Amino acid sequence: MRSAARSLLPVVLAAISLLTPVAATNYDLVKEYAGSTFFDGWTFYDHFDNLTNGDAVFVSASVAKSAKLAFVDPATNHAIIKVDNTSTVPFNEKRNTVRITTNDRYGLGSVWVADMLHIPYGCSVWPAWWSQSPDWPVGGEIDTLEGVNLVTHNQMGLHTESGCQVVNPVQLASSIQTSTDCSNLTNHNQGCLVTDGNTASYGQGFAAAGGGVWVTELASSGISIWFFPRANIPSALTSNTKAIDTSTLGTPTGNWPSTGCSMDKFFSPHNLIFDITLCGDFAGNPAIFNQTCTGVCYNDYVLGNGSNYATAYFEVASVRVYSSNGTNNIIKGGSSSGSGSPGAANSNGTQTGGNGAVAMQRSMMAMLLALALGAIARLFA
Repeated sequence: MRSAARSLLPVVLAAISLLTPVAATNYDLVKEYAGSTFFDGWTFYDHFDNLTNGDAVFVSASVAKSAKLAFVDPATNHAIIKVDNTSTVPFNEKRNTVRITTNDRYGLGSVWVADMLHIPYGCSVWPAWWSQSPDWPVGGEIDTLEGVNLVTHNQMGLHTESGCQVVNPVQLASSIQTSTDCSNLTNHNQGCLVTDGNTASYGQGFAAAGGGVWVTELASSGISIWFFPRANIPSALTSNTKAIDTSTLGTPTGNWPSTGCSMDKFFSPHNLIFDITLCGDFAGNPAIFNQTCTGVCYNDYVLGNGSNYATAYFEVASVRVYSSNGTNNIIKGGSSSGSGSPGAANSNGTQTGGNGAVAMQRSMMAMLLALALGAIARLFA
C-alpha cells in the first residue's frame, strides 16, 4: 500500500506546483514602438491638463505633428516628444505639450523596455514614463520614470487601492525606499516610492551619460524596475531584442514583491504613457519647486517665449513589450471593466483568459489534489 501511495506522489506534487504561482523570467517580444512607425498605436490626449492641474495643454496628434511636438527625427530615427519652446504664452493661458497613451494594454506576465537618449527636465517641467489601468485606482499604476524641476534622481513607485504594501523588497542597496504604503488614500496619494541613487537616472546627468534603458516587469511574483545607464546596459538587452530573460538582469533598482501586494488583485492590464506637464500639483507645489528652482513656477517659466524649455523633451529610441512563455498578454484597445488578473488576447484582440480562466484552472488542480490526498488517506487507513 505504501508503494501505491508513493506512486501518487508525482500527481500530488504536480497539483501543488500548479496551485503555486511561479514567476516568469523568460519573455518574448510581442510589440515594438520604434522608428518611422513609433507613434502608430498611441492616442494623443487632446485636452488641457485636467488630471494634475498642470499649466499645460496636451495637444492632438495633428497639432503635435504640425508644431513638431511629436515626430520622428529623420537623422536618428528616434521619437521626439516635447514641450513647445517657441511660442510666447500670455498670462492666463497654458503652454502646449504632449501626453500619449498606447491603444493596447499589457497585463500580468509582461515586460516593457524603454531605451531613451534624453528625458525632459528644467524648472516647472514634470515628465513621466508610466502605466495605468483605465479604471484607476482599480487596476493600479506603475511609475517607471518621474521627476520634477531640477532634481537629479529618478523616482519610481506604485499607486493602488488600499491594501497594497511593500514587504521585504529585493533591490539595490543604493535605492532609497521613501514610502511603503501604495494606497492612493494614504498621504495624499503619495504611493510606495523608491528613489534611484544613481544621478545618471534623471535630468542633466541622464543626458550626459548618453541616456539609458528602463525595464519594467509586471509578474505574479511582483513588480520590478531596472535602470541601466548607456555604458552599463547588459548584453541581455542588446544581443537579442526578440526575447528577454529578467533573471539575467541582476538586482532590480526598485522592487515591489507580491508578499505584501497581490498582483492579480491590485493590477489589471495597463496602457503605457508618456507625458510632460508643467507646474501642477507636483512640480508647481511651492515647497517642492523651491527645493531646486527660484521664482514662481507659472509666472517665471510657463509664460513668455518658451526658451526655458530647450531641455524639456523625450528622445526615445524604442519601446519594446514582451510577454511571458510565448503567450500574448495584449488587450487590444478598449477599456478595462475592473481589476483582476489579465487574460491573454488572440490575434483580433478578444480577451480569452482572465480571472475566470485562472480560477477554473486552480479549481481543477485543487480538486485533483483533494482526490489524490483522499486516495492516499484511504490507502493508509
